[in-house]
Amino acid sequence: MKVHFQIEYITRWGENLYLCLNMGGDSQLCLEMDNNGEGIWFTDYEFDEDEIMGHDITYSYMVQTDGIITRQEEGSRHSLPYTRASRLVLSDRWKTYNGHEMEQRTVAIPYVRLNSRPRWKGAGTAVPVFSLRSERDFGIGQFTDLKILVDWASATGQSIIQTLPVNDTIMTGTWRDSYPYSANSSFALNPIYLDLELVGKLSDTGYSENMEKLRVELNALPEIDFERVLKAKSDYTDRLYAQFGEQHLKSKEYKAFFAANRNWLEPYAIYCYLRDKYGTADFTQWPESTYKPSLLNKYCTPGNARFREIQKHMFIQFHLDRQLCDVKKYANKKGVLLKGDIPIGVNRHSSDVWIHPDLFNTDCQAGAPPDDFAVDGQKWGMPTYNWNNMARDGYAWFIERFRKMADYFDAYRIDHLLGFFRIWEIPLQYSSGLMGRFNPARPYTAYELQEMGFRPDPNEFKTARPGQPETDVLFLEDTRLPGHFHPRIEGFKTDVFSTLPPEDRQAYRRIHDDFYYSRNNRFWSEVAMSKLHALIAATDMIVCGEDLGMIPACVPEVMDRLRIMGLEVQRMPKTQGVPVSDPADYPYMSVCTTSTHDMSVLRAWMEKEMPENSVITGTDATPSACMNVISAHLASASMLAIFPLQDWLAMSADLRAPDPDAERINVPANPDNYWRYRMHLNLEDMLKSDEFNASIARMLHLFGR
Repeated sequence: MKVHFQIEYITRWGENLYLCLNMGGDSQLCLEMDNNGEGIWFTDYEFDEDEIMGHDITYSYMVQTDGIITRQEEGSRHSLPYTRASRLVLSDRWKTYNGHEMEQRTVAIPYVRLNSRPRWKGAGTAVPVFSLRSERDFGIGQFTDLKILVDWASATGQSIIQTLPVNDTIMTGTWRDSYPYSANSSFALNPIYLDLELVGKLSDTGYSENMEKLRVELNALPEIDFERVLKAKSDYTDRLYAQFGEQHLKSKEYKAFFAANRNWLEPYAIYCYLRDKYGTADFTQWPESTYKPSLLNKYCTPGNARFREIQKHMFIQFHLDRQLCDVKKYANKKGVLLKGDIPIGVNRHSSDVWIHPDLFNTDCQAGAPPDDFAVDGQKWGMPTYNWNNMARDGYAWFIERFRKMADYFDAYRIDHLLGFFRIWEIPLQYSSGLMGRFNPARPYTAYELQEMGFRPDPNEFKTARPGQPETDVLFLEDTRLPGHFHPRIEGFKTDVFSTLPPEDRQAYRRIHDDFYYSRNNRFWSEVAMSKLHALIAATDMIVCGEDLGMIPACVPEVMDRLRIMGLEVQRMPKTQGVPVSDPADYPYMSVCTTSTHDMSVLRAWMEKEMPENSVITGTDATPSACMNVISAHLASASMLAIFPLQDWLAMSADLRAPDPDAERINVPANPDNYWRYRMHLNLEDMLKSDEFNASIARMLHLFGR
């Protein structure tokens, strides 16, 4: 196994860094490292199989000056669990404890091409599975399409493919189930991504011929017709189960899958059966409104008719699991990583909430504070987590969830990372996202508010005056701590604020800024570390965090300690007062991109939305202009540069879509957004675009990715 070690460490003149490998027993191998003159030290070592067979790789770093050891890392050695990977990149931080334990996680990047650069950097593509288009599809992308995308990524020298969440979202059978961030299970995969042909060939040739005509029709549509696709594929799957179910459920492969996943699989299958039986996913309307383990005996007893129907959902999950696992193996053999997306929440009517109601706060919903994209804030509908109850068993549900994702992905994006520090929580009685508050947080007592100069009783400002909107308040009383108050976010923009005397207005602004930018920082840091350390340690996956929006000062520190890569989006600069960020300023531990699924694509942004700035000159999004923007990102220090497929294609006059507005995936401010974007060309045709593909390969080689 060939390993590339890299570490950021600033030395003084005359100092050299050494890597000390534990070779077993008391023996060590110390390797002098090279550096790039900018604080990056690196070296390669190829382990023989007998050196690592069944053993962890342990190592440390030290500094020598004129042959004398002048500094060594403190505490335990870096440790990497035994792996069968043939290639590995390890990115470290120097371990210094300063009197207290500080986690310094090693980022292990498997399966990638080692490019002999001072530190490894890669590039990739982001695209939802549903947006893929191939000649064999049934009106929507499916897991097996990822293999063609892997071939394209490999041909162009890319190292990673990023998707949106792929969990089961089927709740209503309507287009509203297209929303990938509202799953009915955090473990089950979405049946709509199943490649039906790989399950088996139906004996009913007449039915198969009719479905082939429908497949061709649906696959030719410019966008996804979610409802027709779901109905057709569900009916087709029922027939496959009727013909092959008994045979496949007896196979060794299925029995191994069932044994490994039984803990979540059986309750999920019962949930699906009851959802279909009662015609609603709202389990509060079911006779079985509360899940009990005794339901397993009632419904999962072999021989009864309903168990046959329940097993259908296990049969579907077995084939989905097999297809996606096969894609991961295929990608890794080609030197391509798969990056998944773990949503911050789950649907309030999901199997997760039905099975584990004690882990959720169902009297409120999660969302986001106001920003430039949603001035009224966002309401996502999903309940928040009851972290106190989760902590009682060491976050077992979350850890199991992360480990399941590791079956399919090498890396993952934590959607709304800030939710692990604090979540924007809106009581169900409010219609506006502005009426949310952070949970957890340290609200003020009335006495504390008076001590900070706000003289009136806060109780007088927690309810809107008659005739005024619900948002015309200055404080929100904590629903779990009566007599404690949160300042309403941007309460200084309300009408009632203008009625205050000048000195109380000044005091309120101080309280507001103290609460949102200072008071909770250390508290949120401790809260996040207690959760994230346990969850990240559960798998070897690379961790990326979506850290956009209203960022507390404690977030970068925690991300640095846990080696969580941040997200850099050019149109959402993290430096205040800057309209557009410069990729030249991005840090190494980051993923940079031109746009996300919540934004317009690069072309539309440049021509219609981009503010005046000194980074990008001109608003004409020609192929060469788009190539310049992407090149600037590739030249950045970011470890990963991952671009939406639409933005890669924007560099080609022949391959770009006619209308960039039609390439947008989601509008966050629209709660009724229909997630139906689909590529305008087939993956097979993109793979054959030799000139375009060669140009990407040249770019990646030029920029060392």
